[in-house]
Amino acid sequence: MGSHPANLALRFLLELAALVSVGLWGWRQNETWFRFVLAIGIPMALAIIWGTFAVPNDPSRSGFAPVPVPGIFRLLIELGFFGFALWALYDMGWSKQSLILAIVVLVHYIFSYDRVLWLLGK
Repeated sequence: MGSHPANLALRFLLELAALVSVGLWGWRQNETWFRFVLAIGIPMALAIIWGTFAVPNDPSRSGFAPVPVPGIFRLLIELGFFGFALWALYDMGWSKQSLILAIVVLVHYIFSYDRVLWLLGK
């Protein structure tokens, strides 16, 4: 189920939601021009990390791994990525949105149990 097109679409939407969440959080951290740096720089750094560190032949990705990493490391990157987004929403006072995103992320990983097991085995 982890490679099902509907689940991959959900994952993509979750990634976008996470990037928007941390971008909004960055924007709210400063009142000067530096807010632009935070609002753009934090999501960009996270997207670079997300796209760079991968497990070779990951069925949910293109299979290409610019920087090959063990599966457990990739899983920790993903959980840290979504965890930061959840915390950012909560820190902004959006606890309901944080909870909703957490539930959808959890459901996604439950449906992706085969990929999670694959990552743990690599």
